[in-house]
Amino acid sequence: MPRRPLTSKVHDVTALAARAVVGVTFIAHGLPKATDIGGTAAGFEAMGIPAPEVAAIVGAVIEVGFGAALILGLLLPLTGIALAAMMGAALGFAHVGDVFVGGFELPLALGVTALALGFSGGRLALDSLLPLPWNERRAEKQQTPAAEEAPASA
Repeated sequence: MPRRPLTSKVHDVTALAARAVVGVTFIAHGLPKATDIGGTAAGFEAMGIPAPEVAAIVGAVIEVGFGAALILGLLLPLTGIALAAMMGAALGFAHVGDVFVGGFELPLALGVTALALGFSGGRLALDSLLPLPWNERRAEKQQTPAAEEAPASA
């Protein structure tokens, strides 16, 4: 098997570092929601979020659960989409009319970064160990030269 170039290895390490930082940030924002669902629901209701009790639970699960999944590199595309959707909801309900700095830059940056990491999260991820359709290792193993596939002549 050919050696991977240094830039590929650096990509994997920096993607892991980014997943860790962004994942911890989501967990840090989600834990207060998870530990005070009633207070979160009251805040969501004041912002006009429909079904605030359900939204509070879903928000806590997404931020804590998918934040952890991002760190672990588990189901990365789904994780990135879920976290980006959560930040899209935050932008649509909590940050409408806010200024960029001190307003909506954090949910925007977190959502876009989570989405990007969901689709380019590197090989240092649990996904690389699982038989998933987006698994790079699986795709590499399925690519075999045509010469190897040709039947031997008798």
